[in-house]
Amino acid sequence: MTQPAGQVWAHVGQAFTETSFDLVVIGAGRMGAALSLFLRRLAPERRLLLVEEGGLPNEDGATLLAPGVWSAVDVPPGLEARAEWDRALLASGDLGDVQFGERPLLRLAPGGAPLPPEVSPEWADPERLGVGARDDRAALFRPGGLALNAAQRAVGAGANLMLNTRVRLRAPGEILLDRLTVTNTHQIVVHETCRVQAGSTVIAAGARGPDLAEHGLGLHTPHARAYRQSVRLNLKTGGETPIVRVGSLTLRPQQEGFTLVPGIAHRDPHGYVPTGGHLTGVPTGLRRELLEALVEHMEDLPALASDALELGRSISDVAGAWVALPGGDPAAPPRWEALAPGLWLLLGGPKADALGLSTAYDLAATLAGQTERPWDA
Repeated sequence: MTQPAGQVWAHVGQAFTETSFDLVVIGAGRMGAALSLFLRRLAPERRLLLVEEGGLPNEDGATLLAPGVWSAVDVPPGLEARAEWDRALLASGDLGDVQFGERPLLRLAPGGAPLPPEVSPEWADPERLGVGARDDRAALFRPGGLALNAAQRAVGAGANLMLNTRVRLRAPGEILLDRLTVTNTHQIVVHETCRVQAGSTVIAAGARGPDLAEHGLGLHTPHARAYRQSVRLNLKTGGETPIVRVGSLTLRPQQEGFTLVPGIAHRDPHGYVPTGGHLTGVPTGLRRELLEALVEHMEDLPALASDALELGRSISDVAGAWVALPGGDPAAPPRWEALAPGLWLLLGGPKADALGLSTAYDLAATLAGQTERPWDA
């Protein structure tokens, strides 16, 4: 039997009179949107509300700025079957057009095999680096498209979606929804506050998730976050250009150039506010750890010391977002956990590209009371 589509509340002009839901998912990034879709498929009898602070499912934040690189080299031992399930789902089209495309990933290192012809000497100095490892099954995809498509499919399957709404938690089953609007002086204000009861609540708000639990409910979590930026390297690329990784720095082919994605080098202290720094006397918006990653590899990657690198002249010129660190560890896989009866926390983090979907499915199956997992078959 086909489920009727869910209700969407996109602006404060739409009256909201609901008082309770069986499930409330906070955050419509790729993790929250995918979880909502899986829940509608596994437990269609339960009324679900997906809440997003932005105007579209994850119109900003870490999902849009995630690399979107699936690779087996990013998978911790013992999780290979789950990662393969993620890859198969991304490639299947079941989550819509996420622009999934196979692209080899080359990990470069000193003393490696000779560089293949598709790797330009402008990118990597063949006198210093060679191919240390190769993953021919790596692939690129769009995490932002994944979030949008999964949310749309969840609504089509009966999930309800509330946009432009900030969440406050007052008890594990009690949620305050601050519906936001913009004044004629471009200030974002709370138009009204609604209170709903939830049988189960899942916090899938990325790096903000632990804060929601800690500030709203006084619960302590071991998780951390870091502020990761990415910059552009304007070099000629094409459909055959591989993904290149040097150390923890990833060169992701994108729009006839590369997006440079650094690894997580430093945990940021709680309450950090990004500010600009200085490079050769020019005000820039680059964080210290990104500068460290660039300087470390300038001899290996000559283009990093050329005009091809877009440094930005203010913090607004350099894309950046908070990234959750499950357990405070940049190398940890995505995870979910129960914080209190009826309250769950879902975190992606740096390895969500390879394992985010299976983690969301695992929690959905748990909430639906199912014990079997498709990757165990």
